[in-house]
Amino acid sequence: MGNNNCCCEGHRTKMRSEEEHKKLMNRLKRIEGQVRGVEKMLDENAYCPEIMVQISAINSALNSFNKELLASHMKSCVVEDIQAGKGDEAIDELAALLQKVMK
Repeated sequence: MGNNNCCCEGHRTKMRSEEEHKKLMNRLKRIEGQVRGVEKMLDENAYCPEIMVQISAINSALNSFNKELLASHMKSCVVEDIQAGKGDEAIDELAALLQKVMK
């Protein structure tokens, strides 16, 4: 199944570069901070629309995270599977993934 970057026997994994891992983790930590901010807003009885605006910002941040992860997946795992002669499987998996995340 391609090189060991994306796949292991029976269990798929993704070895990310230190830079990619750090970038993704930083995004998640910012999102985590935004969620804690909403918790604080609730504790302080913030006005509903203000909380909803923050929730919208969190959703946007999660969507951006997902887009970045998807691009990385396509550039590495999908390409490797296609190069390994598993193009149909890779495209089917990608199509199923897009259906799940684009609800």
